[in-house]
Amino acid sequence: MVTTHAPETTKDDSSAHQRPATASGAANGASSTVRLVVLNHYFVPDVASTGHLLAELVDRLASSGEFDVSVITCRPCYGPPESWQPAPKQERRDGVYIRRLQATRFSKDWLVGRAVNYMSFILPLAVRQLFRSDPNTIYLYTTNPPFLGIIGVVVKLFRRHRYVMLLHDAYPQLAVWVGTFKKGGLIERVWHAMNRRIYRRAEHTIVLCKAAKRLVCDSYGVDPARVSVIPNWADGKELFPIPKQDSAFAREHGFVEPFTLLYSGNLGLYYEFETLLDAAAKLKDEFFRLVFVGSGGRKNWIVEQKRQHGLDNVLILPYQPFEKLNESLNSCDASLVTIAEGIEGISFPSKLYSSLAVGKAIVALSEPQSELRDLVENEGIGIWAELGDVDRLAEQLRAYIDDRSLAAEAGARARALFEREYTLDRAAERYGRVLREADEGVHRG
Repeated sequence: MVTTHAPETTKDDSSAHQRPATASGAANGASSTVRLVVLNHYFVPDVASTGHLLAELVDRLASSGEFDVSVITCRPCYGPPESWQPAPKQERRDGVYIRRLQATRFSKDWLVGRAVNYMSFILPLAVRQLFRSDPNTIYLYTTNPPFLGIIGVVVKLFRRHRYVMLLHDAYPQLAVWVGTFKKGGLIERVWHAMNRRIYRRAEHTIVLCKAAKRLVCDSYGVDPARVSVIPNWADGKELFPIPKQDSAFAREHGFVEPFTLLYSGNLGLYYEFETLLDAAAKLKDEFFRLVFVGSGGRKNWIVEQKRQHGLDNVLILPYQPFEKLNESLNSCDASLVTIAEGIEGISFPSKLYSSLAVGKAIVALSEPQSELRDLVENEGIGIWAELGDVDRLAEQLRAYIDDRSLAAEAGARARALFEREYTLDRAAERYGRVLREADEGVHRG
């Protein structure tokens, strides 16, 4: 995982798109490296998981020598204000040039404030792209903000512009699910029309799971050959198993002795916690702790549920500094991964991969037809319960409480699976293949 340090150089970011060809590429008139610009609302040192994932990815791509990488983002703004760390407007870090725009930082839990944050990032970025985009560069647009890819569509109307889309969360589907917009309403129809142009005009689209690929292809008429499933990952060098008793975080909070189930990350609307809290109520007399580490739209609700039901076996802690992440993720016996009803394909929890990296048994909650369930059960890396099935979840957790070796064995299989499929190197290899193919299209065009 990337660590923050002072910038090596600062400059106007327009030069980041205008680099000379390398010696090996000069003979045929093209650079041997792929020029890549990544555009995302969040980036390190922000606490958003997508920003840290992208930081790891671009570092690995840049270190390969095959990619000349720049990032355009904004100041830390994802978590609560106390999590915002200072970050320079411009810096070069480990060979990656980073430009941070001065977007607003209203609470993302306030709908109007979130919209203003998005627009204060997108509008100046659109102007910048319109006048400074380089026809020999590949642009990777994410869905943070959700409609960021429209910039690629607009720029492409006026100049040669090649871009790849990276779908993290599917909108407007997610907004309709939450109830922000009416299903079948004008906003949803306009947004779908916008998405149809974004995805059809992209050189390629990267999604996180098979259900998301079906969503893109079926909803927007995109050729499946132009959509690749590349799961998220974790950095196995930064996140790795350590015995729970060796975790200072576990010792500090008293997690060493009781069986501890940890949820670490966004306490947002897209995750189902009702089943979990009801199971915790059934396990009040067991040697069991349920720990939430993070923040989000449902945190206050969780706090209130704990108070109302006297859940003394539930503990709620704030986001931890990233330098303590391995300690905190290793402070448990099992790690919770949950997907709310109707979310499959619209979003996928990246916390799964950090849990695999630290070798923890996965406690999964989802609908029956779920890729998460298939992975957990087929690989033997934990337990699964259907959303709402409190008795089954409590029964399976009780088996783990009574025999700690069951969770330990599942955790060992989890780390082995991680090393086979979900490392940063594996993801970078897959991304590199897609981006190089898009770059070949640039030079052919």
